[in-house]
Amino acid sequence: MLRTRLMALLTAVLMATGLAVALTPSASAAGPCDTATDWRQGAWYTAGNVVRYNGSYYIAEHDNPGYSPTISTWYWDPYTCSGGGTPSPSGFVVSESQFNQMFPNRNPFYTYSGLTAALSAYPAFANTGSDTVKKQEAAAFLANVSHETGGLVHIVEQNTANYPHYCDWSQPYGCPAGQAAYYGRGPIQLSWNFNYKAAGDALGIDLLNNPWRVEREAAVAWKTGLWYWNTQNGPGTMTGHNAMVNQAGFGHTIRSINGSLECDGKNPAQVQSRVTKYQQFTQILGVPAGSNLYC
Repeated sequence: MLRTRLMALLTAVLMATGLAVALTPSASAAGPCDTATDWRQGAWYTAGNVVRYNGSYYIAEHDNPGYSPTISTWYWDPYTCSGGGTPSPSGFVVSESQFNQMFPNRNPFYTYSGLTAALSAYPAFANTGSDTVKKQEAAAFLANVSHETGGLVHIVEQNTANYPHYCDWSQPYGCPAGQAAYYGRGPIQLSWNFNYKAAGDALGIDLLNNPWRVEREAAVAWKTGLWYWNTQNGPGTMTGHNAMVNQAGFGHTIRSINGSLECDGKNPAQVQSRVTKYQQFTQILGVPAGSNLYC
Protein backbone atom coordinates (compact mmCIF):
# COMPACT_ATOMS: atom_id res chain seq x y z
CA MET A 1 0.00 0.00 0.00
CA LEU A 2 2.80 2.39 0.92
CA ARG A 3 4.53 1.71 -2.45
CA THR A 4 1.25 2.31 -4.31
CA ARG A 5 0.68 5.65 -2.53
CA LEU A 6 4.26 6.71 -3.23
CA MET A 7 3.90 5.86 -6.93
CA ALA A 8 0.64 7.77 -7.13
CA LEU A 9 2.24 10.79 -5.46
CA LEU A 10 5.27 10.64 -7.74
CA THR A 11 3.09 10.31 -10.82
CA ALA A 12 1.07 13.36 -9.78
CA VAL A 13 4.26 15.38 -9.38
CA LEU A 14 5.62 14.27 -12.73
CA MET A 15 2.33 14.98 -14.48
CA ALA A 16 2.62 18.53 -13.27
CA THR A 17 6.04 18.73 -14.89
CA GLY A 18 5.06 16.89 -18.09
CA LEU A 19 7.23 13.85 -17.36
CA ALA A 20 4.55 11.30 -16.41
CA VAL A 21 5.02 9.40 -19.65
CA ALA A 22 8.19 7.89 -18.21
CA LEU A 23 6.16 5.95 -15.60
CA THR A 24 3.21 4.90 -17.73
CA PRO A 25 3.12 2.21 -20.40
CA SER A 26 3.79 3.71 -23.80
CA ALA A 27 0.99 3.51 -26.31
CA SER A 28 1.70 1.18 -29.19
CA ALA A 29 2.62 3.01 -32.35
CA ALA A 30 -0.17 3.26 -34.86
CA GLY A 31 0.37 1.12 -37.93
CA PRO A 32 -0.31 2.17 -41.52
CA CYS A 33 -3.74 0.56 -41.42
CA ASP A 34 -4.66 2.42 -38.24
CA THR A 35 -4.00 5.74 -39.94
CA ALA A 36 -5.30 4.78 -43.38
CA THR A 37 -8.00 6.97 -44.87
CA ASP A 38 -10.67 6.10 -47.40
CA TRP A 39 -9.39 6.40 -50.97
CA ARG A 40 -10.53 9.56 -52.75
CA GLN A 41 -10.49 10.03 -56.48
CA GLY A 42 -8.24 12.89 -57.49
CA ALA A 43 -6.32 13.01 -54.21
CA TRP A 44 -2.54 12.87 -54.52
CA TYR A 45 -0.90 9.76 -53.07
CA THR A 46 2.79 9.11 -52.59
CA ALA A 47 4.55 5.74 -52.51
CA GLY A 48 3.91 4.04 -49.18
CA ASN A 49 0.49 5.58 -48.52
CA VAL A 50 -2.10 3.03 -47.35
CA VAL A 51 -5.80 3.56 -48.10
CA ARG A 52 -9.10 1.76 -47.56
CA TYR A 53 -11.09 0.89 -50.68
CA ASN A 54 -14.26 -1.23 -50.75
CA GLY A 55 -13.40 -2.78 -47.39
CA SER A 56 -9.81 -3.68 -48.32
CA TYR A 57 -6.45 -1.98 -47.84
CA TYR A 58 -4.05 -0.95 -50.59
CA ILE A 59 -0.53 0.49 -50.53
CA ALA A 60 0.77 2.93 -53.14
CA GLU A 61 3.74 1.45 -54.99
CA HIS A 62 4.33 4.68 -56.94
CA ASP A 63 3.12 8.27 -56.66
CA ASN A 64 -0.19 8.82 -58.42
CA PRO A 65 -2.94 11.45 -58.75
CA GLY A 66 -5.71 9.40 -57.15
CA TYR A 67 -5.90 6.46 -59.52
CA SER A 68 -8.23 3.66 -58.45
CA PRO A 69 -6.43 1.09 -56.24
CA THR A 70 -7.56 -1.67 -58.61
CA ILE A 71 -6.39 -0.03 -61.82
CA SER A 72 -2.86 -1.44 -61.83
CA THR A 73 -0.33 -2.99 -59.46
CA TRP A 74 2.18 -0.51 -60.83
CA TYR A 75 0.42 2.11 -58.71
CA TRP A 76 -1.24 0.06 -55.96
CA ASP A 77 -0.83 -3.35 -54.35
CA PRO A 78 -3.24 -5.07 -51.95
CA TYR A 79 -2.11 -4.64 -48.35
CA THR A 80 -2.89 -7.08 -45.52
CA CYS A 81 -3.39 -5.98 -41.94
CA SER A 82 -3.40 -8.24 -38.92
CA GLY A 83 -5.16 -7.49 -35.64
CA GLY A 84 -4.89 -3.93 -34.40
CA GLY A 85 -3.99 -2.56 -37.79
CA THR A 86 -0.44 -3.92 -37.78
CA PRO A 87 0.80 -4.69 -41.31
CA SER A 88 1.40 -8.36 -42.04
CA PRO A 89 3.11 -9.98 -45.05
CA SER A 90 0.20 -12.40 -45.51
CA GLY A 91 1.93 -14.93 -43.29
CA PHE A 92 4.77 -15.42 -45.78
CA VAL A 93 7.69 -17.33 -44.25
CA VAL A 94 10.22 -14.92 -45.77
CA SER A 95 10.30 -11.52 -44.11
CA GLU A 96 10.92 -8.35 -46.08
CA SER A 97 14.36 -7.96 -44.50
CA GLN A 98 15.25 -11.54 -45.49
CA PHE A 99 13.96 -10.88 -49.00
CA ASN A 100 16.17 -7.81 -49.24
CA GLN A 101 19.12 -9.82 -47.93
CA MET A 102 18.55 -12.41 -50.65
CA PHE A 103 18.31 -9.79 -53.39
CA PRO A 104 20.50 -6.83 -52.42
CA ASN A 105 20.79 -5.59 -56.01
CA ARG A 106 17.27 -6.35 -57.20
CA ASN A 107 15.41 -4.23 -59.70
CA PRO A 108 12.89 -2.01 -57.84
CA PHE A 109 10.20 -3.54 -60.06
CA TYR A 110 10.35 -6.77 -58.08
CA THR A 111 8.68 -5.52 -54.92
CA TYR A 112 8.20 -7.59 -51.80
CA SER A 113 4.64 -6.31 -51.58
CA GLY A 114 4.06 -7.47 -55.15
CA LEU A 115 5.19 -10.95 -54.14
CA THR A 116 3.02 -11.11 -51.03
CA ALA A 117 0.05 -9.78 -53.01
CA ALA A 118 0.53 -12.61 -55.51
CA LEU A 119 0.43 -15.30 -52.81
CA SER A 120 -3.36 -15.28 -52.77
CA ALA A 121 -3.36 -16.88 -56.23
CA TYR A 122 -1.71 -20.03 -54.83
CA PRO A 123 -2.33 -20.19 -51.07
CA ALA A 124 -0.67 -23.62 -50.72
CA PHE A 125 2.69 -22.19 -51.81
CA ALA A 126 5.16 -22.04 -48.90
CA ASN A 127 2.18 -22.77 -46.67
CA THR A 128 2.07 -26.58 -46.72
CA GLY A 129 3.72 -28.95 -44.25
CA SER A 130 6.05 -28.09 -41.39
CA ASP A 131 7.68 -24.70 -40.93
CA THR A 132 10.90 -26.21 -42.28
CA VAL A 133 9.20 -27.46 -45.44
CA LYS A 134 7.47 -24.12 -45.94
CA LYS A 135 10.77 -22.27 -45.74
CA GLN A 136 12.53 -24.82 -47.96
CA GLU A 137 9.89 -24.33 -50.64
CA ALA A 138 10.15 -20.55 -50.45
CA ALA A 139 13.95 -20.80 -50.67
CA ALA A 140 13.73 -23.20 -53.62
CA PHE A 141 11.36 -20.97 -55.57
CA LEU A 142 13.37 -17.83 -54.89
CA ALA A 143 16.68 -19.57 -55.70
CA ASN A 144 15.41 -20.61 -59.13
CA VAL A 145 13.95 -17.13 -59.63
CA SER A 146 17.31 -15.61 -58.71
CA HIS A 147 19.07 -17.77 -61.28
CA GLU A 148 16.54 -16.95 -64.01
CA THR A 149 16.73 -13.18 -63.50
CA GLY A 150 20.31 -12.59 -62.40
CA GLY A 151 19.27 -11.86 -58.82
CA LEU A 152 15.91 -10.25 -59.69
CA VAL A 153 17.70 -7.75 -61.92
CA HIS A 154 16.22 -8.62 -65.32
CA ILE A 155 12.53 -8.16 -65.99
CA VAL A 156 12.64 -9.26 -69.63
CA GLU A 157 14.76 -11.68 -71.60
CA GLN A 158 18.05 -10.07 -72.58
CA ASN A 159 18.59 -11.87 -75.89
CA THR A 160 16.24 -9.93 -78.15
CA ALA A 161 17.16 -12.14 -81.12
CA ASN A 162 15.03 -14.86 -79.51
CA TYR A 163 11.89 -12.75 -79.35
CA PRO A 164 10.31 -13.80 -82.70
CA HIS A 165 10.86 -17.50 -81.90
CA TYR A 166 8.25 -17.71 -79.13
CA CYS A 167 5.18 -17.68 -81.36
CA ASP A 168 3.65 -21.09 -82.06
CA TRP A 169 1.32 -20.45 -84.98
CA SER A 170 -0.12 -23.95 -84.71
CA GLN A 171 -2.17 -22.78 -81.73
CA PRO A 172 -5.75 -21.95 -82.77
CA TYR A 173 -5.52 -18.50 -81.17
CA GLY A 174 -2.21 -17.66 -82.84
CA CYS A 175 -0.21 -14.68 -81.59
CA PRO A 176 -2.65 -11.75 -81.42
CA ALA A 177 -0.15 -9.46 -79.67
CA GLY A 178 2.40 -9.94 -82.46
CA GLN A 179 4.96 -12.58 -83.37
CA ALA A 180 7.70 -11.06 -81.21
CA ALA A 181 5.50 -10.30 -78.18
CA TYR A 182 5.88 -13.48 -76.14
CA TYR A 183 9.49 -13.27 -74.99
CA GLY A 184 10.61 -14.15 -71.48
CA ARG A 185 9.28 -11.91 -68.71
CA GLY A 186 9.07 -11.91 -64.96
CA PRO A 187 10.67 -14.03 -62.23
CA ILE A 188 10.42 -17.33 -64.15
CA GLN A 189 10.86 -15.63 -67.54
CA LEU A 190 7.48 -16.75 -68.88
CA SER A 191 7.70 -17.24 -72.65
CA TRP A 192 5.73 -18.65 -75.64
CA ASN A 193 2.20 -17.66 -76.61
CA PHE A 194 0.71 -20.91 -75.25
CA ASN A 195 2.23 -20.28 -71.83
CA TYR A 196 0.89 -16.73 -71.74
CA LYS A 197 -2.52 -18.11 -72.72
CA ALA A 198 -2.46 -20.85 -70.08
CA ALA A 199 -1.13 -18.60 -67.31
CA GLY A 200 -3.62 -15.86 -68.15
CA ASP A 201 -6.53 -18.29 -68.17
CA ALA A 202 -5.49 -19.73 -64.80
CA LEU A 203 -5.03 -16.30 -63.23
CA GLY A 204 -8.05 -14.60 -64.81
CA ILE A 205 -5.83 -12.14 -66.69
CA ASP A 206 -5.76 -11.69 -70.47
CA LEU A 207 -2.04 -12.20 -71.04
CA LEU A 208 -2.43 -13.54 -74.57
CA ASN A 209 -3.53 -10.13 -75.83
CA ASN A 210 -1.56 -8.11 -73.31
CA PRO A 211 1.64 -9.97 -72.37
CA TRP A 212 3.26 -6.65 -71.42
CA ARG A 213 1.41 -6.67 -68.10
CA VAL A 214 4.00 -9.19 -66.89
CA GLU A 215 6.77 -6.62 -67.24
CA ARG A 216 4.73 -3.67 -66.01
CA GLU A 217 2.89 -4.96 -62.93
CA ALA A 218 4.85 -6.55 -60.08
CA ALA A 219 2.01 -8.67 -58.69
CA VAL A 220 1.16 -9.99 -62.17
CA ALA A 221 4.80 -10.89 -62.77
CA TRP A 222 5.01 -12.76 -59.46
CA LYS A 223 1.73 -14.53 -60.15
CA THR A 224 3.06 -15.93 -63.43
CA GLY A 225 6.09 -17.28 -61.58
CA LEU A 226 3.87 -18.88 -58.97
CA TRP A 227 1.59 -20.26 -61.70
CA TYR A 228 4.48 -22.13 -63.28
CA TRP A 229 5.91 -23.28 -59.95
CA ASN A 230 2.61 -24.62 -58.62
CA THR A 231 1.01 -26.07 -61.76
CA GLN A 232 3.61 -26.94 -64.41
CA ASN A 233 5.87 -30.01 -64.58
CA GLY A 234 7.83 -28.61 -67.52
CA PRO A 235 10.39 -31.18 -68.65
CA GLY A 236 10.26 -32.81 -65.22
CA THR A 237 7.86 -35.28 -63.61
CA MET A 238 6.38 -33.01 -60.93
CA THR A 239 5.81 -29.36 -60.15
CA GLY A 240 8.31 -27.40 -58.11
CA HIS A 241 5.70 -27.13 -55.36
CA ASN A 242 5.17 -30.90 -55.18
CA ALA A 243 8.90 -31.56 -55.31
CA MET A 244 9.47 -29.54 -52.15
CA VAL A 245 6.28 -30.43 -50.27
CA ASN A 246 6.81 -34.15 -50.89
CA GLN A 247 10.53 -33.77 -50.10
CA ALA A 248 11.67 -35.16 -53.44
CA GLY A 249 14.49 -32.62 -53.31
CA PHE A 250 15.58 -29.35 -54.86
CA GLY A 251 17.01 -31.19 -57.88
CA HIS A 252 13.49 -31.94 -59.11
CA THR A 253 12.65 -28.23 -59.15
CA ILE A 254 15.59 -27.65 -61.50
CA ARG A 255 14.33 -30.45 -63.73
CA SER A 256 10.83 -28.97 -63.89
CA ILE A 257 12.15 -25.53 -64.87
CA ASN A 258 15.02 -26.25 -67.25
CA GLY A 259 15.87 -29.92 -66.95
CA SER A 260 16.01 -30.57 -70.67
CA LEU A 261 18.96 -28.17 -70.98
CA GLU A 262 20.68 -28.51 -67.61
CA CYS A 263 20.07 -31.90 -65.99
CA ASP A 264 21.71 -35.29 -66.52
CA GLY A 265 25.12 -33.69 -66.95
CA LYS A 266 24.11 -31.32 -69.76
CA ASN A 267 25.10 -28.11 -67.96
CA PRO A 268 26.49 -28.79 -64.48
CA ALA A 269 27.64 -25.17 -64.00
CA GLN A 270 24.07 -23.91 -64.31
CA VAL A 271 22.80 -26.58 -61.94
CA GLN A 272 25.50 -25.68 -59.43
CA SER A 273 24.52 -22.02 -59.65
CA ARG A 274 20.94 -22.88 -58.66
CA VAL A 275 22.02 -25.22 -55.87
CA THR A 276 24.44 -22.70 -54.40
CA LYS A 277 21.76 -20.02 -54.33
CA TYR A 278 19.30 -22.44 -52.70
CA GLN A 279 21.84 -23.28 -50.00
CA GLN A 280 22.41 -19.58 -49.36
CA PHE A 281 18.70 -18.90 -49.06
CA THR A 282 17.99 -21.82 -46.73
CA GLN A 283 20.81 -20.57 -44.55
CA ILE A 284 19.19 -17.13 -44.41
CA LEU A 285 15.91 -18.77 -43.40
CA GLY A 286 17.61 -21.01 -40.85
CA VAL A 287 16.60 -24.39 -42.26
CA PRO A 288 18.58 -27.33 -43.71
CA ALA A 289 18.76 -27.65 -47.49
CA GLY A 290 17.72 -31.31 -47.44
CA SER A 291 18.87 -34.06 -49.81
CA ASN A 292 18.71 -34.66 -53.57
CA LEU A 293 19.93 -31.20 -54.46
CA TYR A 294 21.14 -32.02 -57.96
CA CYS A 295 19.45 -33.33 -61.08
